[in-house]
Amino acid sequence: MSFQFSGEFIAFFILSVMAICGAVFMINATRVIHMALSLAFTFFSIAGIYLLLEAEFLAVIQILIYTGAVSILMLFGIMLTKHKEEEQPSISSWHSIISFCATGALFGLLIWVIYRSPLLSPSQKVAATVGQLGESVFKQYVIPFELTSVLLLVALVGAVILAKREGKK
Repeated sequence: MSFQFSGEFIAFFILSVMAICGAVFMINATRVIHMALSLAFTFFSIAGIYLLLEAEFLAVIQILIYTGAVSILMLFGIMLTKHKEEEQPSISSWHSIISFCATGALFGLLIWVIYRSPLLSPSQKVAATVGQLGESVFKQYVIPFELTSVLLLVALVGAVILAKREGKK
């Protein structure tokens, strides 16, 4: 198996390292704001990977929904609530070693499953256009789509009401 270092390979490598680093920083950050920013960084990196896979629609949705809406919603939630910084108990070295081994085993299992699974041949590719996706969402799945929007609106109104109550105290 020979690798050719093309521009696409280098871009994928950089974007995947950025996504992994953002996820690691998110897990290891101590401040919630830093966690949210690391998560947004990871979402941007994943959008770049979608662009490399020629899934432009998914990349745009990734940026709009996850990077934009979810990250901003998390930042507003953080800013509207009060946080007390508490001292975290230190983690034993055995816990870290066992966690590292379990993560390595999971990574090895995932790599094994990925290499063992058959990939789609070019003749099996199904290309859906944005128009077909829109028709599917607004014709077949209009009720779940609208229920989701109502649920998100209720959650937003509830968060604002809870934030106003805490502000008066």
